Parts: sequence; structure tokens; C-alpha cells
Amino acid sequence: MRGGGLLVAGTTSDAGKSVVTAGICRWLVRRGVKVAPFKAQNMSLNSFVTREGAEIGRAQAMQAQAARVEPTALMNPVLLKPGSDRSSQVVLMGKPVGEMSARGYHGGRQEALLGTVTDCLEQLRSTYDAVICEGAGSPAEINLRRTDIVNMGIARAARFPVLVVGDIDRGGVFASFFGTTALLSAEDQSLVAGYLVNKFRGDVSLLEPGLDMLYGLTGRRTYGVLPYAHGLGIDEEDGLRVSLRGAVRESVVAPPHGEDVLRVAVCAVPLMSNFTDVDALAAEPGVVVRFVDRAEELADADLVIVPGTRGTVKALAWLRERGLADALVRRAAEGRPVLGICGGFQVLGERIEDEVESRAGVVDGLGVLPVRIRFDRDKTLARPVGSALGEPVEGYEIHHGVADVRGGEPFLDGCRVGAVWGTHWHGSLESDAFRRRFLVEVARAAGRRFVPAPDTSFGVLREEQLDRLGDLVEEHADTEALWRLIEGGAPAGLPFVPPGAPPLGAGGPESRGAAPDPAPQSPEGLDFAGSAESTGPGVGFARSAEATTQGLENAGSAASRSEGLDFAGSAGLGAEVEQHVDQEAL
Repeated sequence: MRGGGLLVAGTTSDAGKSVVTAGICRWLVRRGVKVAPFKAQNMSLNSFVTREGAEIGRAQAMQAQAARVEPTALMNPVLLKPGSDRSSQVVLMGKPVGEMSARGYHGGRQEALLGTVTDCLEQLRSTYDAVICEGAGSPAEINLRRTDIVNMGIARAARFPVLVVGDIDRGGVFASFFGTTALLSAEDQSLVAGYLVNKFRGDVSLLEPGLDMLYGLTGRRTYGVLPYAHGLGIDEEDGLRVSLRGAVRESVVAPPHGEDVLRVAVCAVPLMSNFTDVDALAAEPGVVVRFVDRAEELADADLVIVPGTRGTVKALAWLRERGLADALVRRAAEGRPVLGICGGFQVLGERIEDEVESRAGVVDGLGVLPVRIRFDRDKTLARPVGSALGEPVEGYEIHHGVADVRGGEPFLDGCRVGAVWGTHWHGSLESDAFRRRFLVEVARAAGRRFVPAPDTSFGVLREEQLDRLGDLVEEHADTEALWRLIEGGAPAGLPFVPPGAPPLGAGGPESRGAAPDPAPQSPEGLDFAGSAESTGPGVGFARSAEATTQGLENAGSAASRSEGLDFAGSAGLGAEVEQHVDQEAL
């Protein structure tokens, strides 16, 4: 028996698709439904390793936890990991298969993956009562519709109803709902069942006239209005602003258990990956976490973390350009705590030999740890279990760098020298007893009278947050109507909203009265340009908000400054306008 399903699309990136999908999964599993999440194609630097050693998006792992099932590669068959503005590593069924420019990916190879993603979805439908799919960006990206396998492409292949989520906190939600629908072809529109308003503040009765008018314009109802929920520390894709908002609990830090707070500064390196590693630290009462990109911002930090990155050599150069490298070396010499995780561990070593990721050859590291790194073409994907500081630890590994540790005290798979620690293990700080012991060591080295709370459980906190998401859906959405969608599909007779998708030229599939999508093709024989680690020219991947952690909207923080642009002055921005804007037309 095939299970039912639903596609959660969004008017924009960061509209709330990930958390709404998780909330629906938690609501369903609490009512006894066997449910699984699914995202055909994810673009993210935050990833996770499943029990079988497959790499998938971290958001899908979180959604699997919401559904109380073990995450698998079936739930995210295609993962794109940006390595530059021009190329991304393609991870297929949990394994890297190539590096590709956006032009090459959308030029035909993406369509060849449709058979793979539909096969994965069908396997999930044969096992679960319901599959809740998450879209990507917006389904109305008309320039990408022909090759779409994650929004209307997968909805049409599975005949799943589509729920469009809009973030009203951004403004313009009614125009976004209407415009998203009106830019879809007639066949795609027939699957758009209705809308869900996210992040509403205030009296819902004031919104109802607009919802009634939206129904009159589109013939589609709104299935719920979710209130703005503060402090949801839930993993998304690359939304650093979102993760931080949860990590620091809307900048309100719980009072310390001891006499002092502990200040943690995280270097916001380029192509930062798995920055969710620090969420467990921020969950500790009295621990203040912030992201920084200036050397002076390290001065009052009790612990500095150099996080993971998809571009180790690039991150190393960035640290040097900004004076952060010298500040880290001084900290190490002074016995002040530093933790390097994965790529951050690699930059702290003596030497990096990279003919794979950056192809820069041999590059000197910061030299504060007795480690030499050699990049291997095969990626290490593992779920290690061990101990450190006398406590049990679990983690996951995602890296091409192979560490040759030549001294220091053993620390997980890395080493420790004085108050400097380095490891390839992501997620180790989620092990409660180890995290507390580590913070005791940091506080001692920093001279702080900080005492970790004895009862903080990151796993319990995460479950509480997932239950909050389930509560939001259960209390503020029409769950009976949602269930009818999941079980029975989109309502019949939904009206067409003109003008529909514009023609894409001769042979274009998405005009009014659109031709069906191309038949699913096997991914066998896909020719991914270059090796899994090569970089090449081409047009940069669209949806930059999901493609890179630089330039993210962390208002007032270091992370809000895009690499290469100085928004503090007008000269750089003026040059960008001159280069990319049609001045004569203006």
C-alpha cells in the first residue's frame, strides 16, 4: 500500500519550510501515524551522517527525529554542498559523485536524477503511512522549472498536494501567495491546495479579511496561521541567522549556574559548515555564543572555536587576512582556550597538503597543534563513538582531510596541546557529560568561576523544541483538513489563476497547457565534470541564501558582512551597482 503525502513549499527561502515539515511530522507521529520526511534535493553546508554512513542534510536528520524514525539516505537523495560561488559538490544517495557548476547541473544532469528521487520517494511511501516532503526556495522559480526535481517536479511526479508557506514577518505575504500561484502552469496549480501563514504576531482576526480576499482571488484556503515562536533552536539548512536565534535564545542568555558566564566566540569562516556544533554550548545556562570576524572580538572570549568549513585553505587565508590567525596563535601561546572542529582543526595544524579541495598544494597551517593534514579524494563519513576527558562521546565525521597527529595528548581522533583542542568529530558537544567536563576545563584555563549546570540535557531540550513545533501545528492549523490533503490529495476543481507560467521558448514545457515533465531517467552514466573535488567555471548556484553562510542576515553581527563587500562604506557597494545595474535604463 502506498502512503499518502504532502509537499511543503515556500514563497521564499527561509519561509519556514523546514520547521513546518518537522512540526507536521511530530504532530502526525503523536497521533499514531507512521511518517517520514523527504527532500529530493537539498543545498546546504550543514549535513549529517546516517547510521549506514550516508551524508544527508542536517534539516532532514532533524525532521526524522521529529518523526521518531532513523534518518536514511532515502530521505535526502541529492545534497549539494557549495565549495565556491561557482560550483558545488554533488552528493548522491549519501556519497559524493562529482563537482559541478550550476550551469552544468541545470543543463540536463539534474533532470537525469528525477528517476532516483522518485524511486526513493516510492520506497518511503511503501514503508510509511505518510511522507512529508520539503521543497526548496520557491516553486515559482520559473527559470529553473524545466529541470526542477524538488518542488513542483516531485509534486507532479507523486501527485502530492502542495501547501505553500509564507513568512508574514517579512511582509508581503498575500502578494507572495498570489504571485507564487499565478506563476505556475495550470497543471502545477492543480496541485497547489492552499497556504499556511508562518510567524504571525498579533490578533488573527485582523488577518482574516485578507485571507478571505486571498481565497476569493485564488480559490484556495489558508490551512493555518502559526504564531511567531521565540527561541526555536531547530536545525535548518544554511540559515545562520535562524540557527543563532535559537542558539542564543533570542539573545536572552539563561543565568549562570555558577558565579561567572562563559563567553564563546566562533570564527565565521568562509563556507562555514555544521555550525550547529555550537548549539549545544549555547543551551548551557550562562554560556554566551557569538559569531565574529575581527581579531579584536576575540579579546574577551573565554573560548574561541574555529568551526568546520568546506574550504579549509580559503578559511586559513581569510583568518590571516583579518588578523584572526595571529590572534589565535597568541591565544595558544598564552594558554587561552581554542577548539578547532574538522576544518577548524585542520587550520590549527602545522601543514596542509591539498591537491583535492583547493588544489593549492602544500600550505602552512597556524602551527599550534602537531598535526599534518593530507587531503584524500575519498571522503570520510563515519559515526564514531569513544571517550575524552574521562567521559563517553558520540559524533559524526565528514571530511576529506586525513590527520597525521605527531604529538600532544590524544583528544577524540585529534589532539590537545595545553588549552588548544582539535578534532574532526562534529556533534561531540551534544554528549552532555563530555560537554560539561570540557566546559570545566575551559573555565579553569580561562580563569572563570563558571560552573556548568548539572542537569542540562541537549537531547531533552531538542525533544522539547520538536514538541513545540508539533504543538504549533496542532493548535494553530486545521489538522483535520491537513490530514484529508495527506490522505486524499489536492481538492478537485481548483481554479486556474492567470497568467500562469510564461513560455520558456520553443519546446519549453511550462506554458499554459504545459506538456508533462520528461520521463524519469536513470542517473547511471551521469558525467559530472571533473572529480568529486574539482572546481570549474560556470554560473554560480542560485538561491544564495541557501548556498553560503556569508552575507546572512545576522543584524548587527560580524556574520552579516559578505565576503568581498564592505557595507560600512559606500565605495564598494557603488562599484557593485556600476558593474551589475543597467545605469542607462535607470
